[in-house]
Amino acid sequence: MTTSDLTTTGVRTRDDTAVIDLAGDINAKAEASLESAWEAAIASSPQAVVLNFESAGYINSTGIALVVTMLAKARARGLPMRAFGLTPHYREIFEITRLADFLAINPDEESAVTGAEGSSR
Repeated sequence: MTTSDLTTTGVRTRDDTAVIDLAGDINAKAEASLESAWEAAIASSPQAVVLNFESAGYINSTGIALVVTMLAKARARGLPMRAFGLTPHYREIFEITRLADFLAINPDEESAVTGAEGSSR
């Protein structure tokens, strides 16, 4: 299996929503990158945080735990957290682990940014 370290290709702001673009594998090596992205995202005092998984690769259990950590930080601040770009496989994992109960999974960036709950199963 080919792996690539996670990079956050940037944190963008759209309509008072911080969008964190993820590229690469989400595993133990991703912790510092995710923490840096989180800090950049909240610096703009967003109304919500969106994770863009379109360019993300492999996500292991440690990676899911890192996403849960970000979700806990968002909930502590009262910030909704949403996601889009998950492959069907990882979407299913997020649903099985019940992560999808706390992190809205949207079909595309537009619905994630606007908060249109497109989390159809």
